[in-house]
Amino acid sequence: MPAGFSTQLAPLLLAWWDQHGRHDLPWQKNPTPYRVWVSEIMLQQTQVATVARYYDTFMQTFPEVQALAAASPDEVLHRWSGLGYYARARNLHRAAQRVRDQHGGVLPTDFEALSALPGIGRSTAGAILALASGQRHPILDGNVKRVLARVFGIAGVPTESAVQRELWTLAERCTPAQRVAHYTQAIMDLGASVCTRGKPACASCPLRDNCVALAAGLTAQLPARKPARARPLRHCVLLLCTRADGAVLLERRADTGIWGGLWGLPEVASVEAVGEWCSAQFGSAPGAQSVRPVFRHGFTHFDLDITPVECRLAHVPLRAMEGDRWLWYNRAAPARVGLAAPVTRLLESLRDRG
Repeated sequence: MPAGFSTQLAPLLLAWWDQHGRHDLPWQKNPTPYRVWVSEIMLQQTQVATVARYYDTFMQTFPEVQALAAASPDEVLHRWSGLGYYARARNLHRAAQRVRDQHGGVLPTDFEALSALPGIGRSTAGAILALASGQRHPILDGNVKRVLARVFGIAGVPTESAVQRELWTLAERCTPAQRVAHYTQAIMDLGASVCTRGKPACASCPLRDNCVALAAGLTAQLPARKPARARPLRHCVLLLCTRADGAVLLERRADTGIWGGLWGLPEVASVEAVGEWCSAQFGSAPGAQSVRPVFRHGFTHFDLDITPVECRLAHVPLRAMEGDRWLWYNRAAPARVGLAAPVTRLLESLRDRG
């Protein structure tokens, strides 16, 4: 690679982006700091196509920081349902409240103040300020790490501290002083559409003539990955407790752990424990009980086998299981609460059966 290529990368990339980049993403229209912030949080660990399906509805519901800050956690999680990684939504909500209370309802444009908000790290803060305000800040999301590791031949796992420092140094050197917003979008677009993890389209890459990985035949090896581990498999039993009017019992989950802060179905240790649980909660065993087929739901680091058990309750004491922790979910007029994808699937299966 010619010396000083870091200064040549931006012009090549910008010329490519002008012709082939993405210019019509929802958050590119009126890219205010707030709109860009929401998009960047949604895009963490989620593909653009998925985010695009949720973004406009979320912004219509919460068009400004004050509206998001004033909303209840349930309202926020309801609009986030389906995007996954729900800690992002909780952090977004907490950050909006802090912006309202400590920054006069205006998202900070100072890097240190912005990166101090919940859920906003160094790369996200840099992306917000670059895309919305044109400030020169490098970014280092997964797409950028992959592009830089391949172009400059950086060995090692990007999450290792030494490798990460080297990549941040390169990101800083490559970020131009002009057209920062376009460059930031361009390098993310290149990683997402051309320099992909598997089967990169090297023939279409504007950086191909200077790419160390391509020249050395190392595109499949760079960036290096952590050694693969056996994927754990967990199990749970979820209860579909329905009363005479068809309402289904939901339980608010703790903020930590899977589906944190969402409303879910009660969970018991085993199928054999269902009757005892219902007796303890309602004073009697279910009027009818059926075990549904197990189905698998995948998370980032493990798989979960879910055994649904449908329990039709013959007698439910007045005002039983009410309060902040419990909710009788009316499928005909559903509450606007956050639901995990498997729970939505199970509730819809009840609706389909009538």
